Amino acid sequence: MVSAILLQAQTGGSSSWSFYVMMGGMILVFYFFMIRPQQKKAKDAKKFIDEIKKGDYVVTIGGAHGEVAEMEGDTFILEVEKGGRIRFNKSAISMEATKVAAGKK
Repeated sequence: MVSAILLQAQTGGSSSWSFYVMMGGMILVFYFFMIRPQQKKAKDAKKFIDEIKKGDYVVTIGGAHGEVAEMEGDTFILEVEKGGRIRFNKSAISMEATKVAAGKK
């Protein structure tokens, strides 16, 4: 009977150790599959926005497609069809479409 109590006490100590190992493993999985890729994507998006230049064909987060006509600090003027020009903040850029537009023209 005493040995059964001692065996139960020993398994309780090892289960808490394995719990911490599992929690550490879960944290690593979350970091490598969720947090790190999102940080990389945000870094790439910021780099892309900083490298926008006149003549690039872009799409805004609102869905407006056009060519960058002018750059002024943190804003740019987007030239849309038929000479329409709209001013946007750089943060409104969603993606570059220059390569897609070059294929269509």
